[in-house]
Amino acid sequence: MAMTRAVKKGLRLAIASGKGGTGKTTVTAALASIWSQALCRPVVAVDCDVEEPNLHLFLRPVIRRAETAKLEVPMVAEAALCADCAACRELCQFGAVTVMAGKPLVFPEMCHGCGGCLAVCPTGVLVAGSRELGRIEEGATETASYLAGRLRIGEAQSPPLIRAVLARLNKVAEPGADVLIDAPPGVSCPAVTTVSGADAVLLVAEPTPFGIHDFELAVEAFTPLHKPMAVVINRSGPGTPELLALCRGHNLPVLAEIASDRTVAETYARGGLLHEAGAHYRAVCFALARSLAELPQTAREAAHA
Repeated sequence: MAMTRAVKKGLRLAIASGKGGTGKTTVTAALASIWSQALCRPVVAVDCDVEEPNLHLFLRPVIRRAETAKLEVPMVAEAALCADCAACRELCQFGAVTVMAGKPLVFPEMCHGCGGCLAVCPTGVLVAGSRELGRIEEGATETASYLAGRLRIGEAQSPPLIRAVLARLNKVAEPGADVLIDAPPGVSCPAVTTVSGADAVLLVAEPTPFGIHDFELAVEAFTPLHKPMAVVINRSGPGTPELLALCRGHNLPVLAEIASDRTVAETYARGGLLHEAGAHYRAVCFALARSLAELPQTAREAAHA
């Protein structure tokens, strides 16, 4: 009998931050560019910052497939069939469906797509329609596969598109491939939706007063998800000791410090990648990739120590 070897599950890492502008995408792009070389493993770079995707500006992928992502929302098939039971209105927590003068009204932009109203409608007056969320793009760079969401202009809800991107990832990712996800900044629903789908979290923080404040918010928001977390300090400066003390207090390993360096800034301004700023930063990126690959195992060992 032929024996098959199980494919080892790849690491799914979310790169997140408490606020925008900390260098989250810079770190994601740099890791995606050197990951395969550093670890000899395939990697997928995913941009879940769907409101302002910019990972492509650094990775310059060739887009090979794009599709429209839609959300299932209710629509009124025949208002005269409404039983005026108000079951749909009572179920919907977002006010997307109501009944007035015995006629159902749907507000598609407020719908979160749970489908509950369709399930409780006794007459079938509500049927499944759809609302466009945005686009999902697939492609590849010279070093990684690429997947991204791009929210439709005017669309208020990004979590449904993020979930669609992650669902697409599950279909297209090469078995055993690692995944680097550029998460939305902040700690609201888009960021939590993205981080929830990851195995581990890398927080990119900057040692400024705002950066430290929002870093604490991120730690508070993501800790209940019980995922291994680590930190990269970007634009290290006078506030770094305070940030390091916070990391020690939360038992968060700091895997790299990136200096506030003009060479890095100039490289970024040219659309270059961190490891292209010099041999030192190339070594930093390679060491960071190796540390992140071991992060889940390191966290398990620390928990049992």
